Amino acid sequence: MGNSNIYSKIVYTRDYENELRLLIADYPKGKVFLATEETVDQLWASKIQSFLEDNEIRKVVIPAGENNKKIESVGKIWEFLSKNGGDRKSLLINIGGGMLTDLAGFAASTFKRGIDFLNIPTTLLSQVDASVGGKTGINFSGLKNEIGTFKEPVAVIINTDFLQSIDRENLISGFAEMVKHGLIHDLAHLEELKTVDFDNIDYNELEQYIRHSVNVKEYFVANDLKENNIRKALNFGHTVGHAFESFALEEKRPILHGYAVAYGMIAELYLSEKMCGFPSNDLKKLNNWLLNIYGKFEVTESDFERLYQLMTHDKKNDSGRINFTLLPEIGQIEINQNCGKELIFEALKYFKNL
Repeated sequence: MGNSNIYSKIVYTRDYENELRLLIADYPKGKVFLATEETVDQLWASKIQSFLEDNEIRKVVIPAGENNKKIESVGKIWEFLSKNGGDRKSLLINIGGGMLTDLAGFAASTFKRGIDFLNIPTTLLSQVDASVGGKTGINFSGLKNEIGTFKEPVAVIINTDFLQSIDRENLISGFAEMVKHGLIHDLAHLEELKTVDFDNIDYNELEQYIRHSVNVKEYFVANDLKENNIRKALNFGHTVGHAFESFALEEKRPILHGYAVAYGMIAELYLSEKMCGFPSNDLKKLNNWLLNIYGKFEVTESDFERLYQLMTHDKKNDSGRINFTLLPEIGQIEINQNCGKELIFEALKYFKNL
């Protein structure tokens, strides 16, 4: 029953109940459980209710929102599993966005020293990003994903029907990670993304693009499971992006993760030009395209010091140096690029003045 390959089986389907039926067949009746979040439960619960009853699957529902990605929510899942006879042969099905799959994956990976789980991501961000790579985690002591494990789900089911119920902002947020995948590895993927019309989405086409995006992520993960070297490519846009995300929270004007990453990519493309010779005409074109989709996040020069401080806290730094993944050109990466404070301020100034 254990999953011997290095990463999960990824299934693309619009008939997920059928896939689920096949996947849970290996587990004893009454030992399959479901974790989901309130918003998803309200939208999809009725549709899946009879499936749960037929297969004797009990569910636990966690309140939605990043502020619930905490140890208390994990405790709620552990308690639910414990009270309902969860054992080492159990399976936990996680249906929700990245917050829920990270959190419930963490709960499963630690319950009884680890039970199987499978993810059904319901947002574009979680389909292209959170569902692959075996990272689980929760926020702790004010720090994002501070506690977690590496554990692969036994499978990930990607169903674009879920995307029809998420708003445009969340769709665009997930799209940023796809853009990142194109930039770091696959020019053809980047070009096809430029054709997406958010006012008129073709979900079959989008499924193909998601597949291409997930393939990029799988390539990096498969070649570097524990993020020692090239998997760091996936951090492109995230060093500055996470700083924007935390700063926006402090300022009480929060932004979605993908928007923060898009702003981070704009600044880090500038650093790429300065450090690695990224072509300046590509820099202009890409940044205009990104600004067009994500709009502007206002910062002033007096904010730069705080943004810089936030970058120094990034988990991916070593010994106080701020390390970036930068691009000499589209599809090529240079990891562990150490940028000095002056250059980082210059990139922030470039972003501010766009």
